[in-house]
Order: sequence, then structure tokens, then C-alpha cells
Amino acid sequence: MKNVLILFAHPRFEKSKTNRALLAGVDKLEGVTLNDLYEQYPDFNIDIEREQELLVRHDVIIWHYPLYMYSAPALLKQWMDLVLEYGWAHGSRGNVLKDKIVLNALTAGGARASYAANQINRFTLREFLVPFEQTATLCKMIYLPPFVVHGTHLLSDQQLAEYVTLFHKLLGRLAMGGLPLASIRNYDYLNDWLLTDHG
Repeated sequence: MKNVLILFAHPRFEKSKTNRALLAGVDKLEGVTLNDLYEQYPDFNIDIEREQELLVRHDVIIWHYPLYMYSAPALLKQWMDLVLEYGWAHGSRGNVLKDKIVLNALTAGGARASYAANQINRFTLREFLVPFEQTATLCKMIYLPPFVVHGTHLLSDQQLAEYVTLFHKLLGRLAMGGLPLASIRNYDYLNDWLLTDHG
């Protein structure tokens, strides 16, 4: 059994139908811890020691947030800048996070097809996530493809429910462990792997 930590950052969570649905009940799932950064640190005064202790106790880290102007909300960036310290998370002696699994779970207003070279967003979503992937690599972590909910403002109740089911399936598989990591990393999105996975 693996311990999964969701580092959730949403400055307007109360207005997010999609994220509220995704996170409903996750704190009751075995092995899953929800850490709501904006709830925990409304003043942006991050308790670095607390956050590092949480990272030590968990095997899988999920950066969960809405895509804001092609990146994460400010508090998550500040969390990364402060918590992932040189000599602790990276550098020749920074091996605390080595071999832990990390991934992005995010919501985006734009459709998946709009993230392409010849579309309005000009780049794939994976290209926008390169700083997260490189941060994971720097910290010697195992970076997986993202779980993404696209077109959030256009989702029907049924479509949203299907995303919730898929996300909770992902959390269950991550907590179970024993994932075929080499195979998973061939997918653009974890959603795609989950839809073909029968485990």
C-alpha cells in the first residue's frame, strides 16, 4: 500500500464545480491525504517543516490545481520554491524525494484539441508542464503524465461524473502500487491509460 498526498491549490475553490466534484470524498479513501494549500496558508506563510514532513510520509505526490494562464496558481509555485530546498530535495545531498512518484492533476477551460501547435494555445499541455517535469527530474522523482479535465465549463453532469470516477480510480491504483510505470509514461495523459487499464 502506498500513501498518496494531494497538494491542492485553488484560490477560488468555492466557485469550482469541477474541482469540488473531483475532491469530494477523497479524504475518506484509504491511503489518500488531501492538503489544501489555500485553506492551510491563506496568508501565504508556508510551514516548510510541516510540508516536508508530509512529503516524507507519502510515496506519491499529486500537484492538483486549475490551469491559470498556462501555469499553476501562485501559492503552489511558492510551495515549490520554498519546500523543495536545495540539499533536501535536490543537489548532490538532496535525496529525500528520490524515487517518489509525482504527477499533475489539473482542470482546464480549453478543450484538449485546442492545445496543439496550430490551435489557439499553440503548444500541447505537456509542453506547458515541462517546468514541473524538470522539477521532478531535478528532485530525482518519477514523473508521470498528467490527469486532466478539459473544457470544464462545458461538461454535462454525466461527463463530470465520469471524470470523478476516473480520478478516484487513479487514486486507488496509485495507493495500490505496483504500477507499470514504463508503459504509463508512453501516454500523453493518465486519463488515456486509465481508460485502457483493466486492473
